[in-house]
Amino acid sequence: MIQQIDYFVIAPPLVLALAAGLVLLLDAFLPARRRAIIAERPGPSLPSRSGTATGLGLVTLAGILVALGFVVAQALGGGSPRSTFCVPPGLAGSGTLCSFVADGFTLVFAGMVLVAAVVIVLMSMTELAGGAIPVGEWYFLLLCTLVGAVTLPASRDLIMLVVALELVSLPVFALTALKRYDGRSSEAAVKLFVVSVVSTAIMLFGVSLLYGIAGSVYLSRLREVFGGQAMDLPAVVTVGVVLVVAGFAFKIAAVPFHSWAADVYQGAPVPVAALLSVISKAAGFAGLILVLVTALSGQAGTWAPIVAILSALTMTAGNLLAMRQRSAVRLLAWSSVAQSGYILAPLAVAATAPGAVGTSMAYLVIYAAMNLGAFAVVMLVSRAATRNELDDYRGLALRRPAAGVTLAFCLVCLAGLPPGLAGLFAKVFVFREIVGGGAGWLAVVMAVNTVIGLYYYAVWTARLFTPAGRPEPSPYRPPLTAWLAVGLALAAAVLFSVAPQLVLDLTSLSASG
Repeated sequence: MIQQIDYFVIAPPLVLALAAGLVLLLDAFLPARRRAIIAERPGPSLPSRSGTATGLGLVTLAGILVALGFVVAQALGGGSPRSTFCVPPGLAGSGTLCSFVADGFTLVFAGMVLVAAVVIVLMSMTELAGGAIPVGEWYFLLLCTLVGAVTLPASRDLIMLVVALELVSLPVFALTALKRYDGRSSEAAVKLFVVSVVSTAIMLFGVSLLYGIAGSVYLSRLREVFGGQAMDLPAVVTVGVVLVVAGFAFKIAAVPFHSWAADVYQGAPVPVAALLSVISKAAGFAGLILVLVTALSGQAGTWAPIVAILSALTMTAGNLLAMRQRSAVRLLAWSSVAQSGYILAPLAVAATAPGAVGTSMAYLVIYAAMNLGAFAVVMLVSRAATRNELDDYRGLALRRPAAGVTLAFCLVCLAGLPPGLAGLFAKVFVFREIVGGGAGWLAVVMAVNTVIGLYYYAVWTARLFTPAGRPEPSPYRPPLTAWLAVGLALAAAVLFSVAPQLVLDLTSLSASG
């Protein structure tokens, strides 16, 4: 039997894959490529690759925007979810078994990933202007990561889920190490590689146990097998569930699998750190939600307490470690760990609170805008201050009002203080959900951690408006692409602060659909 493929459903990842191939071909055959290779040899200086870098960046940006257009078209199409790569009805038995489904959950995650990718590409154009990083390889690997990040929320079987998750992870190793002759970058890439390999092995072991018991890789079939109340399931199912949760905990930097975050964020180029903190984290949470809520909802008695404890430990460790940092990127890294704990919290009550998944998604969307704005400004400062410590930000709002005010607003949003109402409402959404779900102790832990987080966010914000006590870092005039990245992230954060209910409504509908 010939399987029919709905190309409209798979259009977003397909467009990104085609754009990746086009970028690689253009980089290989454009005349500037040969000039750049010669320029790396000793001798007279030759024209730089700035034209090629801009051209490949625009091609990458165009591919992302076309993919985003398909996501919007699918969302506006309405109707029931569309699927492809399905088992023929005669072989599927009861129900429908499909590997790729484009529903509300998929579209919200894909849209968030692609909008975040636009900001990261604009940041990349600024980062690549120095010429220390090969341009074609950078954009090719970035697009490959996006293919996996867009495919993962649409995956409805374990095989596609694992492959998509690895497609997100593998290119990031190379992106981290592309800054040649930089020992810190190479060290970060090795650490990320080792951690990811271990997490994948653990998760695959758990997946194999679940498949061995259920006899199927499809999430809907796993739900049927493991959802029966009267069934006497073997203890190995519990082991499989725990291993799968542990594997995803590595991906989202949850305690106790969080120690790699700060070193990797600091060693990687700033756009890669932003990618890890938003796109890679979003992919990890999408996979975690699909496995726990879609496939293993019947085993909530096993995984819900584990997720609750991981959430409490993650937000506490992240905030306590962030308080000790003097490096801006390391502070954002530990802050990102703490934010993972906040996003995890509603999932701990997903079995009893119908809106828990939508709340986690809403927090993730709002967090993405706030964090990208902070990373965009940090990248601007890093071009002038090589150490990129918190003291380098003294008086930034006085020297560069646009950058300083943007960073201040994003930090206030992350802290959950007015006028950063986006972060405040995101935390209120989570509080309401976990209290309604009966996890009052987790709400108390989150409240304490929110107060702890206020300290380091407020200290950094205060530095922005304090006159610098030492000479200003070397002057640097950021290109237009850098300001576009800052402006786009700031616009999203302001929009979510003005109308946070729109985000909650959108994610609630997608989670229920």
